[in-house]
Amino acid sequence: MSFSLDDKLVVAISSRALFDFEEENRAFDAANGDDRPYMRLQLERLDAVAKPGVAYPLIKKLQQFNDIDAHRVEVVILSRNDPVSGLRVFRSASKHELHLQRGVFTRGRPPFKYLNALNANLFLSANPDDVRAALLAGYPAARVFPESVKQAESFPNEIRIAFDGDAVLFSDEAERVFQKEGLDAFQHHETNRAALPLPGGPFKPLLEALHRLQTVAGAEVPMRIRTALVTARSAPAHERAIRTLMAWNIDIDEAMFLGGLDKGRFLREFEPDFFFDDQTRHCESAMSVSPTGHVISGISNDEP
Repeated sequence: MSFSLDDKLVVAISSRALFDFEEENRAFDAANGDDRPYMRLQLERLDAVAKPGVAYPLIKKLQQFNDIDAHRVEVVILSRNDPVSGLRVFRSASKHELHLQRGVFTRGRPPFKYLNALNANLFLSANPDDVRAALLAGYPAARVFPESVKQAESFPNEIRIAFDGDAVLFSDEAERVFQKEGLDAFQHHETNRAALPLPGGPFKPLLEALHRLQTVAGAEVPMRIRTALVTARSAPAHERAIRTLMAWNIDIDEAMFLGGLDKGRFLREFEPDFFFDDQTRHCESAMSVSPTGHVISGISNDEP
């Protein structure tokens, strides 16, 4: 039977992002790249249900957009694991009542090249090299922090996703001005271009896909999507960000223009199921209050 992913929101996710395999990963690291101890440990634990990982609550909620009449979200395991270790991934998913049918296991090889075949709208992985490669290939991708908090229980009927602006939803055009010339030049640059929409950043396609998902599902699905822009921008640079979203015809539910304030304290109040930011310091602030993904793109992540 043929199956198409063309009209789905497709999330490709590594096994370590979905499940807590940190102990197993330490065994792999201790073996200096020899995957046999890892494989042996996963096989020994085949009947031990893996605990939820950092992205588990988000995936659980997204799958609530599926019902007997419509399959709107597809979650695919895309992992450097070997196929044998994949047995435990699928078995654990079944025990958690996650609907997973598809997976690609590459046994140590970079898996990001399969994102094209999957029509992926998002790739979540704990491997920074795979995330960087996916972003360079044009796919929304983030390195998850397995140590991030995993709670997503305050809003059982709402998916809450928070995005940074520059280098995440938007290009890093303005961020480059700020880092090279300072705050005054940045404010001047953005004020003069307030009516000119910013180019899209790596996560614009995901925001568009979430907007389509909510529109297609309509009132038939009780789960709702609530989004927030959480940015270091402040007035007067806020206007270009708002006008850019208006030009894209995409609504954001909340916008926080923090002007250098710590993002973690505001994320604690918003309680997102996931937060995406390009700067490590913001991710480190956020991970104690929210599942967090590092978007390894833009000038802040340029390799020396």
